[in-house]
Amino acid sequence: MKCMATKTGTPDIPTTRGPARVLSFALVAVCTGYFMVILDSTIVNVALPALRTDLRAGVNGLQWVVDGYLLVLAAGLLSGGALADRFGARRVFQAGLGVFVAASLGCGLAPDVPVLVLARVAQGAGAALSVPASLALLRAAYDDRTTRARAIGVWGGIAGVAAAGGPLLGGVLVAAVGWRWVFFVNVPIGLAAMALTARYVPAPRAQTSKGLDPAGQITGVVALTALALAMIEGGRTGVNPLVAGSALVFVLAGAGFLAVERSVRTPMLPLGLFRNATFSGGSAVGLLINLGFYGELFVINLHFQQTLHYSALLAGLALLPQMGVVAAGSWLSGRFTARVGSPRPTLLIGLVTGGAGLLALTGLTAAVAHVPYPLLVLPLMATGFGMSFTMPAVTTAVTEGVPGEQAGLASGVINAARQTGGVIGVALLGALAGQGALAGLWTALAVAGLAFLAGALITLRTVDRAMP
Repeated sequence: MKCMATKTGTPDIPTTRGPARVLSFALVAVCTGYFMVILDSTIVNVALPALRTDLRAGVNGLQWVVDGYLLVLAAGLLSGGALADRFGARRVFQAGLGVFVAASLGCGLAPDVPVLVLARVAQGAGAALSVPASLALLRAAYDDRTTRARAIGVWGGIAGVAAAGGPLLGGVLVAAVGWRWVFFVNVPIGLAAMALTARYVPAPRAQTSKGLDPAGQITGVVALTALALAMIEGGRTGVNPLVAGSALVFVLAGAGFLAVERSVRTPMLPLGLFRNATFSGGSAVGLLINLGFYGELFVINLHFQQTLHYSALLAGLALLPQMGVVAAGSWLSGRFTARVGSPRPTLLIGLVTGGAGLLALTGLTAAVAHVPYPLLVLPLMATGFGMSFTMPAVTTAVTEGVPGEQAGLASGVINAARQTGGVIGVALLGALAGQGALAGLWTALAVAGLAFLAGALITLRTVDRAMP
């Protein structure tokens, strides 16, 4: 594929109008950065028991190691999208990658849990800058909607490869060189993504000069932090003044966020976007799938290692059926959506399949004290496929529902919704599973399955039958 040079000295992203023109070096560059971000969402889970031993962390400390990253990622994605629209997607993408690489070094060198959580927060900030910018770059690269759906499928497939490889790579690294290398591995990946972006990805013009809405950002961060604190500490200690106070802060900050977004001249999140049923329904589905999937991933990994006494490597291998189908599901999702002309059928298939897999896991763990592992394989595969088949389609539904100049904002919204779901899932399902043995596990899995099925019902009522 030939690329034309721009005035900035970087090759232009070709406009693509057919399935044969989906792949480009620019797409590889963008997907490499996204690969790193998603890898870090799953590679850490298998390292948690080793980290717990080395740093003497409790379960709530482990939850903060996971949720500290997801929390800042969720809270910062809207600002990341606004920054991409205002200052240019490539510039913000590169800045996010740089922050992420530096923070990964900090994670690997952390001497204790508080320092590790702070470094994970910095990782989340870097990811919040790069993720919406990556989708804005893809939107600029592909004018044809059918080809763009396939490109997003590739983008989602790369995320699937990262998610699939995370537990296995994490298990290998923990067994071979220790848990710190699950963070150090980000450094060469991030540097490669930055080099590829500098060489092959042009700098599209900034789409808007609107303000950044600091009041909205602050109230949003406070609301999400208070919610996570209430769930994590409530699951550990029950209701106490800290938990009750956090819940109250969440309600007040959430109300404050809505009030700010209604009143400021240039809101970070224009609430009028949610009048579009596909946009609002897709955002809700994004939250629910991550709630179910990342919550399940957290509790099932702890079950494998702490209840069944699997090693980190064996736990990574045990998750391979679930994670191994993620790449294939994401790739098929983009092609299927492009063929049928709407994300709606794709969403329904993925959500029902994933919900069925999670409820099957629920039934097995509720019926048998120690389920033979072969019986878990098909439900694990159904869960992974359902999540991966849904994710690119819901991204397409939300990003296609807005004008091009709001592409960064739309990608920020869907990713913020998804990461908020991940925060809630780890906190809520971790609290449920921590209440006691297998009963807590199957209760958590049941909640995850119901979240997927609720997403299917929302899809039926909100998502358009034709491509927006």
